[in-house]
Amino acid sequence: MHVPDGFIDAPVSVAAGVFAAGAVAVSLRGARRELDERTAPLAGLVAAFIFAVQMLNFPVAAGTSGHLMGGALAAILVGPYTAVLCLSVVLLMQGIFFADGGLTALGVNITVMGVVTVVVAYGLFRLLTGLLPRTRRSATASAFVAALVSVPASAAVFTLLYWIGGTTDIPIGKVFTAMVGVHVLIGIGEAVITALTVGAVLAVRPDLVHGVQGLAAPLKLRVDGELVDAPAATREPEPAAAHRSTRGFWITGLVSAFLLAGFVSFYASANPDGLERVAADQGIDEKVEEHGAADSPLADYGVGDIANARLSGGLAGVIGVSGTVVVGTGIFWAVRRRNQEPTEASRDHENV
Repeated sequence: MHVPDGFIDAPVSVAAGVFAAGAVAVSLRGARRELDERTAPLAGLVAAFIFAVQMLNFPVAAGTSGHLMGGALAAILVGPYTAVLCLSVVLLMQGIFFADGGLTALGVNITVMGVVTVVVAYGLFRLLTGLLPRTRRSATASAFVAALVSVPASAAVFTLLYWIGGTTDIPIGKVFTAMVGVHVLIGIGEAVITALTVGAVLAVRPDLVHGVQGLAAPLKLRVDGELVDAPAATREPEPAAAHRSTRGFWITGLVSAFLLAGFVSFYASANPDGLERVAADQGIDEKVEEHGAADSPLADYGVGDIANARLSGGLAGVIGVSGTVVVGTGIFWAVRRRNQEPTEASRDHENV
């Protein structure tokens, strides 16, 4: 649901940009409590993985496709504040280098695809995991429901913004019905991807799943037919073996992202996504503007000088994943170090 330039008028776009900037500022502060030496690299990996999976449009109806938004997945894995930063990094990379999502609409996209999906999904996930038995199956099912609901919620907020600042005179009831209807279908795909990914991480490294930390009772995993407590997350220094295991997990995830973006993306659906389809059917796209980065060598997820579509798209995907993991990891390490500075300063003061 990448909103292009021209869908929303300037005043509402500016207001959304101010709101998104505020949300990012709050998230920068909140992420200091969520990130540690293990989760800072994981957050960069999550951003890169979301970039990769967003290239995999899947069919949801005749002539319509959808793709992962990633708010629910990021919030459950690395926490809500860090998740907003993950989505912001992805959307910024897509807008500047790949001409995907308008530059003047960046605030709208961060608000709709980042903040709304994260808040709705994480709140619902924590509610469900607090009510259901503390098991891997329950956590995976909660992730499914949270992701499913977050997508039409995002579509509803876009409709609200369009009602306030849309650039074409379209009956808002029709827009709402069409947007929410198609995004319920897209939400099913989002829910499946999110549940499978969260379930896989819970199976191998439950201590890295932020969303299951702090539960009243420990998460239970089934091992050899018996339920046992999952390893508890800790912020204390870990043995070298644990660090090697985290590095192996990170490398596996990054390789998966490269394969998805560099190879699997070639087989993604070429049909317009939910917003593009609704915009074409309802006339929302009458005043769409040319993207400010349309001349980028990576525009439309292809390398301009390479004629072979498979090679061009795959290379663009690899470049996108690489750039996202580098930028994202750099930001999250910087946030993590900001969190350490007061502690180190206080220790020096105590020693004096």
